[in-house]
Amino acid sequence: MSKPVAEPPAVAEPTARIEQAERRPARQVWRVADLVGEVRNHIEQAYADLWVRGEISNLRAAPSGHMYFTLKDGDAQLPAVLFRRQAQLLRFRPEDGLEVLLRGRVSVYEQRGQMQLIAEYLEPVGAGSLQIAFEQLKRKLEAEGLFAMDRKQPLPAYPRCVGIVTSPTGAVIRDFLNVAGRRHAALDVLLFPAAVQGDQSAAEVAAGIAYFNRVRDKAHPHCVDVIVIARGGGSLEDLAPFNSELVARAIATSTVPVVSAVGHETDFTIADFVADLRAPTPSAAAELITAAQHRVEEHVAALEQRLARAMRYGVALSHQRLARASIEAGFARLRDSLGRREQRLDEQRFRLERAQSSRLRSVAENLQRTTARLLHQDATQRLHLMRERLAALQQRLARAGEQRVLVATQRQMRAADALARYDAMQPLRTLKEAQTSLGDRLVRAVGMRVTAATQQRETASRALGALSPLAVLGRGYALVFAADGSLITTPSAPQNGDAIQVRMAAGVLDATVTK
Repeated sequence: MSKPVAEPPAVAEPTARIEQAERRPARQVWRVADLVGEVRNHIEQAYADLWVRGEISNLRAAPSGHMYFTLKDGDAQLPAVLFRRQAQLLRFRPEDGLEVLLRGRVSVYEQRGQMQLIAEYLEPVGAGSLQIAFEQLKRKLEAEGLFAMDRKQPLPAYPRCVGIVTSPTGAVIRDFLNVAGRRHAALDVLLFPAAVQGDQSAAEVAAGIAYFNRVRDKAHPHCVDVIVIARGGGSLEDLAPFNSELVARAIATSTVPVVSAVGHETDFTIADFVADLRAPTPSAAAELITAAQHRVEEHVAALEQRLARAMRYGVALSHQRLARASIEAGFARLRDSLGRREQRLDEQRFRLERAQSSRLRSVAENLQRTTARLLHQDATQRLHLMRERLAALQQRLARAGEQRVLVATQRQMRAADALARYDAMQPLRTLKEAQTSLGDRLVRAVGMRVTAATQQRETASRALGALSPLAVLGRGYALVFAADGSLITTPSAPQNGDAIQVRMAAGVLDATVTK
C-alpha cells in the first residue's frame, strides 16, 4: 500500500505568497505623451529613410502651402504630409488617383497618436514629372479658355518691325535674320536677349514679351507689330521654360500678336497652344511673317483683272437693264391704268349691293312691324290696306333698283369707251426714242474714251522708245556679256580663251577673248 502524503501545515501558504510578491518587479505607469514620444523616437530611428509606393487620395492643400494626403494600395493606407519647402520643388502638382514613389521617413503625430509619412520627395510612377506637369497645366489653361480660337489675334499682313525673344548667341537668330532679310529686306528686327534654357529662362522670356507690350506706342523706336519667341529643338527638360505657366500667362495677356517658334516640327509646348500662331521652326516663322510680300504683285494683277471684268459686266448689265426698263415701263403704266378703272367699277358694284341690301332690310323691318300691328286691329280691313302699301313699296323698290343698275351700266360703258380710245403704243414709242437717244450718247462717250486711250498709248510708246536701250545701241554702242549671262564692264573681268557675246543693235556676235 502507498504511503499517504502528509498535508502541509495551514500556516505555510501565506508565507509562500509573500515571498513571490517580493520577487515581482515594481509596476511602471506611463504618461500618454511620454509613451507616444518614446514610440515616435523608436520609429523615426528605425525608419529614417525609405521609399514607399502607393496611390494618392484625399489630397488637401492647406493655405500654409503644406499638402496632406493618404497614400494607399489595395490592402492598407497611411496618412502623409508634404511640407511647403518640399512642395515648392516639385515639377508637377499631386492629385488624387496618381500613383507615386514617395521618399521620406515614418513618424507619429502626437496630437492624434497617429503614424504618418513625412515626404521629402515625390516621383510619378510611369510618366515623368515633366510630362505630368505638362498635361496638368495644359488641362488647366484649356479649361480657362486660353487655347480658344476666338481669342487669338490675326497677324498683320505687312509688318514693319518684328520683335524676337531668343538667345543672342544661338543659331536661331541667325537663321531667322537670314530668311527675313532674303524675303523682306525692309523688315526691321529687334532682339530681346533671353536665356532659352535653365531656371531663369521662363522669367526672361516673359520679361521680353512684357517689354515689347510696354513700348507698343507707334512713336517709340522699339515698337513692334509682331512678337516671336524662338528656340531650337531639344528634350522635354530643355523645353521646360516654354511649358511654364509664367510664359503662358505672358503670351495670353499680350496685346501684340505672338508667334511661337519653339523646337522642331514634332515638338509641341504650352506656348504653342496659347500663342496666336504656331510655327514649326524659327525659319518657318520668318517665312510666315513675310509671306504677304511675295503675293503683292500677284494680288495687284488679280485685282486689275477683276476690275476689268467688273467694268465689262457692269456695262453689259446696264444695257440689259436699260432694255428691260424701256419695255416694262410702258406695260406697267398700261396695267396701272387698267387696274385703276377696274377698281372703280368694283367700288360702284359694291356700293350698289350694299344699297340694295340696306333697302331690303328696311322693307323687311317695316313689314314685321306692320304685321305686329295687324294682330291688334281689324284683320280684314288692315290686311287690305297693308296689301296696297306692300304693292306700292315693291313698285318703288323695283324702279329704284332698275335706275341704279342703269346708272352703273352707263358708267361702265363710258369707262370702256375711254379705255378703247387710249393709245397703248404711245408710251412704247416714247421709251423707244429715249433708248435710241441714250444709245447714241453711250456710243459717243465710248468713242471719246477710246480716242483718249489711244493718244495716251502713243505718247507712252514714244517716251518708252526714247528711253529704250536699243535706241542707244543704234547709235553704235554695244553690250558685252560673259558666258553665264553677266554683263562685262571692265577689261580685266574675262580671261584669255573665254567665250563672250557682243550685243549690237542688229543682232548678237559670238566671240572669244584672245588678249
